[in-house]
Amino acid sequence: MLAARRTERLELLAGALRAAGAKAVAVRCDVTVDGDPERAAAAAREQFGRLDVVVANAGFGVVGPVALLSLDDYRRQFETNVFGVLRTIKATLPDVRRARGRIAIIGSVSGHIATPGSSPYAMSKFAVRALAEALGHELARTGASVTLVSPGYVESEIRRVDNLGVLRAETPDPVPSWLVVPTSRAARQIVRAIARRRREVVITGHGKVFVFMHRHAPWLTSAAIRSFGITSRAEPSR
Repeated sequence: MLAARRTERLELLAGALRAAGAKAVAVRCDVTVDGDPERAAAAAREQFGRLDVVVANAGFGVVGPVALLSLDDYRRQFETNVFGVLRTIKATLPDVRRARGRIAIIGSVSGHIATPGSSPYAMSKFAVRALAEALGHELARTGASVTLVSPGYVESEIRRVDNLGVLRAETPDPVPSWLVVPTSRAARQIVRAIARRRREVVITGHGKVFVFMHRHAPWLTSAAIRSFGITSRAEPSR
């Protein structure tokens, strides 16, 4: 069951999956709208009979200095990245518990390390990291599991989306191509982690290095960020 706002893209993907022999159904769902995740979950039950794995993937990034961002910028960020995840989980949690299934929450390396200009996005990813940890403890006795996925730079459009959530397709990716992991490789790592019921998986080599260093030598990563002037990406041009 593929659920997102842009159904034309979903239908293309569903068609490709069906051509490869899989059963795939697309349904429109906006995780910022109350009731949409419930309707998507109901459609999944109707088509497949049960839910075994739920992936909360919707998200985008609001960037900029704290002094220049408004409270509405932070609210908009949390509505998708935090409450959107919560809506998805609340709509499907009873199914996952019954199936002794799996929940995957897409976090970020930014949920471990915050850089200048990234406070809204980093705050949202720190929040879902806490959610994944707490929910994992709550579900431990049920046989269901929670996997937090913390990607670094993965091939996607997220870095071309502005602070209002609008895609700026003409904006070049600000991240050097040699740092960006192909979507297919990241997807294989995510599927493997969910199947093995891992508590967390950090995607990309550089992501693993940054998270490891920040866990064991936070003073070193802080010194590097400040000494080398490391900042978040800029907002795509409007």
